[in-house]
Amino acid sequence: MIFTIAGKDLKSLFTSPIAWVVLTFVQLIIGYGFLKRFDDFMQLQPQLIQLPSPPGFTELVAVPTFATTAAIMLFAVPLLAMRLIAEERRNQTMVLLTSAPISIVDIVLGKFCALMGMLLIILALIALMPLSLSTATKLDYRLIGSIVLGLALLAAAFSAVSLYVSSLTTHPIVAALGAFGALLAMILMGENVADNLQTRGLGVLATFAQVFSPVKNFEPLGKGMIDTYAIACLILLTVLFLAFTVRQLEARRLRG
Repeated sequence: MIFTIAGKDLKSLFTSPIAWVVLTFVQLIIGYGFLKRFDDFMQLQPQLIQLPSPPGFTELVAVPTFATTAAIMLFAVPLLAMRLIAEERRNQTMVLLTSAPISIVDIVLGKFCALMGMLLIILALIALMPLSLSTATKLDYRLIGSIVLGLALLAAAFSAVSLYVSSLTTHPIVAALGAFGALLAMILMGENVADNLQTRGLGVLATFAQVFSPVKNFEPLGKGMIDTYAIACLILLTVLFLAFTVRQLEARRLRG
């Protein structure tokens, strides 16, 4: 049932003009940035050759491209997620869905999988940009793999937060703005709060606070380090907000 809901919502995303606008916008911005960095890299080649251990294509072109992708997801994910629950509630179709012999967990996971399906397609198209030059230059596949894994986990965390905010309102635009605000607050406050708690000797609270700092947890993966703690934090953040979404919809179903 999860994949049935996911297939329906993914199809709905592809028939939505907003999804195509987001997809086009992301590809244009990332594509332009990739080509600009590649052009700069080619012009720097004479200077790089003179260095004893010069940075390569992966470090100077691929990594900044993926870093830009992480920033753009802050805007793209709330826009893609805003209709998945909020619009269903506004159109009263969520009532029919929750009254069917389907668990709320299946509904939430189905919508989450649909959103992740769209985001993974976007990430795959972006990853193909540096990979398309694999025959012409040497790539650090370990670094690229680590960053793509980090972006996928970051997208999952952003998706879970955005779905939860979408479950709180019947207005998609409000859901998009609320999710963007929540994610931005996590990015701006999460790292500072964790550092302040660590400085005061509150290590346990600092460890918990880092869960709510998705970008900080993405950083080691963005540098090619497979940090299991950072991965666990991103997964835990995703699971927490999916659980919050399930609880919110369960409470609304009980209230009628």
